[in-house]
Amino acid sequence: MAISIRLSRGGSKKRPYYRIVVADARSPRDGKFIEKIGNYNPLLAKDSDQRVQLDTERARHWLSVGAQPTDRVARFLDTAGVRERAAKNNPNKGKPGEKATERAEERAEKATAAAAAAEEAKNASAPEPVEEVTAEAPAEDSNEETEAVVAAEVEAATEEPTPEAEAVAEATAEETPAAEPAAEEAPAAEEAPAAETNTATPDSDAGDAAAAPEGESAQAPAEG
Repeated sequence: MAISIRLSRGGSKKRPYYRIVVADARSPRDGKFIEKIGNYNPLLAKDSDQRVQLDTERARHWLSVGAQPTDRVARFLDTAGVRERAAKNNPNKGKPGEKATERAEERAEKATAAAAAAEEAKNASAPEPVEEVTAEAPAEDSNEETEAVVAAEVEAATEEPTPEAEAVAEATAEETPAAEPAAEEAPAAEEAPAAETNTATPDSDAGDAAAAPEGESAQAPAEG
């Protein structure tokens, strides 16, 4: 028969009280036991002497006959100096369970979605920067374009005329009336000084007649 040194619960709801008992490992937790060797009251302070009460002599006896203590009773025995407890390392002790992990993942996904929505709203509300377009054109480019246009015009003018172009030019020349020579207008321009001389002669005669009585130098008309 396997013998175990373990805790047996007593007390009322939310006010537990445990007995340290030696019992068969196959019996229920709160079932019958072989011997009671101590008490454990978790409601008391940790530094209280009444928190754990243990009969160390009976505990050594049962350990000597092969009884196996549970982890909690082994801590009590280690504190009392009856049996040293080997240190245990449980790396998964602080790891959350499956449900807690799922809840944490859901919270992380919601936080990520909320951050993305806030970023999109911020980008949508912010006005887009307007790029300034400078209409300045380099002077060198404009000069080159002008020179290219002039060169094209000169090249087109110096090209040899085609027979069709010559025929069109001759037909245009026949339809256009000949211009009157400009030499016919020359006599009209030459007549203007003669008119000026005729108009000046009476004025000179009148001057002489007016000056004659004053100086009495005018000749008397010849008698008949």
